[in-house]
Amino acid sequence: MTKTTIAKAYLKHLENGDFEKVVALFNENGMVESPIYGLKKAVDFYSNLSADTSASKLHFKAIFEEKTRNHFALYFAYEWTLKNNEQVKFDVVDIIELDSDNKIAQLKIIYDTVVARGIIEKLKQ
Repeated sequence: MTKTTIAKAYLKHLENGDFEKVVALFNENGMVESPIYGLKKAVDFYSNLSADTSASKLHFKAIFEEKTRNHFALYFAYEWTLKNNEQVKFDVVDIIELDSDNKIAQLKIIYDTVVARGIIEKLKQ
């Protein structure tokens, strides 16, 4: 799989809420670092995300590939509807590091959490 193929699969499965398929893109030790959920194994991160999410809509903007290393970045807009039906929209950059088998080893999520953090805190109360 190419970086672009992995990126498109990741966004498709994330938008569809098919977290098992998202996790299948990671290696067994794959990690996700998120400004809201912290650093977690991929399976735990997507389990938490699934528990908080009723719908997601993603709008792909760009992919930035590093030609000499197994890194790339995805840039997309995320419309997130939480279980309490509150919605938040923000731009996201995911920095992805692949292992030698083209499985995701590390995924770092970068976005402004000002609005999202408050909504998640209300959901958890």
